[in-house]
Amino acid sequence: MNQPRFFDILSFGPDGWAKALLAGAWMTILIAITGYAIGIVIGGFGSWAKVSGGSATRIAADTYTTVLRGIPDLLVIYLLYFGGSTAVTAIGRLFGAEGFVGFPGFLAGSLAVGITSGAQQTEVFRGAFKAVHRGEIEAAIACGMSRWLRFRRIVAPLTLRHALPGLGNVWQVVLKESALVSITGVAELLRQAQVGAGSTGLPFDFYLIAGLLYLAISTMSGVLMRQAERYFNRGVRRA
Repeated sequence: MNQPRFFDILSFGPDGWAKALLAGAWMTILIAITGYAIGIVIGGFGSWAKVSGGSATRIAADTYTTVLRGIPDLLVIYLLYFGGSTAVTAIGRLFGAEGFVGFPGFLAGSLAVGITSGAQQTEVFRGAFKAVHRGEIEAAIACGMSRWLRFRRIVAPLTLRHALPGLGNVWQVVLKESALVSITGVAELLRQAQVGAGSTGLPFDFYLIAGLLYLAISTMSGVLMRQAERYFNRGVRRA
């Protein structure tokens, strides 16, 4: 049997891998979006705890960011995947189930990416809130705005404006971190490239294609982030 050539890999025919690689790229995007969304929620609460919370919540947020930024992301995935599998298996035995019950790889990976990116987003939001000029908040108070109205019309939009560049960087990191989820067996882009490389004996070709797909996703994401920055910076006078 002839070994497939580079462009044969990119075909949609019986010997092609284009469909599998594109499916893997879509799975990568889903993991990244899900983890990023989880991270935004965690980052929002974490930044609030650091800026406006009491001493207990501030200590908890500081501990969270210190721990999650200090241990490898791959270790977090291992802990959630194997720890979750152990917990699910134990729960299953309480209800009479036998054997090992695996924790869903997609869920474990998305949670891990979300928890790790949440530590970074906590600091991004905290720094963005600190960048909001105190005079703008005092002006809103002088106009008689309630606390919720100040948050909705002044604090949140300005914080988001300052946070967008940092959030864009975090997204790029999350996109690359999603490749680590392949260890759980999820058929994302890197996993599909590994399978294809093992099946055809063409590791360089498959990993090159995977790299190009990652680059394409990253480039398109960068364009969207810059569009968002321009949108939220409308009317801002630049020096």
